[in-house]
Amino acid sequence: MGDSGAVDLELDRAHSARMYDYYLGGTTNFPADREAAARAIAAFPSILTTARINRRFMHRSVRFLARQGMTQFLDIGTGIPTSPNLHEVAQREVPRARVVYTDNDPIVLAHARALLRSRPEGRTAYAHADVTDPEALLAAPEIRRTLDFGRPVALSLNALLHFVTDDHGAHAIMERLKDELPSGSMLAIAHVTTEFDPEGIARLTAAYRAAGTPGQARTREEIARFFAGWELLDPGITPSHRWRPDPEDIAAGDSDQAAACYAGVARKP
Repeated sequence: MGDSGAVDLELDRAHSARMYDYYLGGTTNFPADREAAARAIAAFPSILTTARINRRFMHRSVRFLARQGMTQFLDIGTGIPTSPNLHEVAQREVPRARVVYTDNDPIVLAHARALLRSRPEGRTAYAHADVTDPEALLAAPEIRRTLDFGRPVALSLNALLHFVTDDHGAHAIMERLKDELPSGSMLAIAHVTTEFDPEGIARLTAAYRAAGTPGQARTREEIARFFAGWELLDPGITPSHRWRPDPEDIAAGDSDQAAACYAGVARKP
């Protein structure tokens, strides 16, 4: 793992994970990613704030889940490692937490060592998998070796599902993932919405499509369907910066329009 010569890193085409890395100020991005990111920023200038708000939601939701007693985490659509990563947040609260990351970007595989620096009491693993093939993802040996599906699992889908269009059967995929998890499991989602700035998000979606990454922003009602049958926890589905905010998370420029996402956490009955 980490031998980038063993995989085609596809550096000549933009990838959403590397564009997100660029928004967050990372260095694991390349000319195609930066060119596509520049077009996305021109289309939706708030996207740098959107990425920061979204990342902070991940930190808060994982900390909340760990404090609720979750010790197993499955993070789908991990992206480029940016510290603190999910396992660092979880293991700060619960050192024995087990975390599996998955992504379909080959460069994430090349950087996976940064995702595997677990506390000795816990464990982390990385599976190269695509959410649009949930059967293969759930069967990945790295997941099966690390997580016990007889006990609750926290499933994190942070800024992922808007890249899973209805053509992929997004809601059916979500139901398959939810079916695999036992009672007491938790689900955390952040998802771009059309509701706060329809024209800006339409421009942003077009910029991503032009870069080779189709996406689908959704309404609050459509996003709520991903939680169907599970108990939404307070404060329900909210703009991502309003979900249990920490004082240090609040910054000038934060707004529903800049957040551009709805977020929520739910528990399986």
